[in-house]
Amino acid sequence: MTADGAGAIRGAGLRVTGSRVAVLEALRALPHASADDVHRAVVARTPQASRQSVYNALGDFVDAGLVRRIEPAGSPMLFEIRVDDNHHHLVCRLCGAVADVDCLTGDAPCLAPADAHGFVVDTAEIVFWGLCPDCAASSTEERTS
Repeated sequence: MTADGAGAIRGAGLRVTGSRVAVLEALRALPHASADDVHRAVVARTPQASRQSVYNALGDFVDAGLVRRIEPAGSPMLFEIRVDDNHHHLVCRLCGAVADVDCLTGDAPCLAPADAHGFVVDTAEIVFWGLCPDCAASSTEERTS
């Protein structure tokens, strides 16, 4: 993603740096990654990258619309590069696994509130909570043992 990453960064009006490109590459490999996950991946490739440079890049990318930040309750902030639509997420209550769910119905923002209270709604964030297949299977095994 080096060339594509540099182009995306440049296209967002940001300066291209090795650290920023490494952050985008990490997010491509680790969808729904925490900042610490991204930092570990970046340091594995670029040992001199600081935690602060990764955090700064993530913040810059969110501000520029290159990256989406999601904040499931009780979990660290997560970052993803899927920003071209208004999708939702499934989160496992046990292991924290996250999966994308396409929009429920209609066009973005997918759902309209019964009363918007004068707000101009442009995004709907929905998180479905439950158990991922692995945790559900483990849970079933524990109940039958």
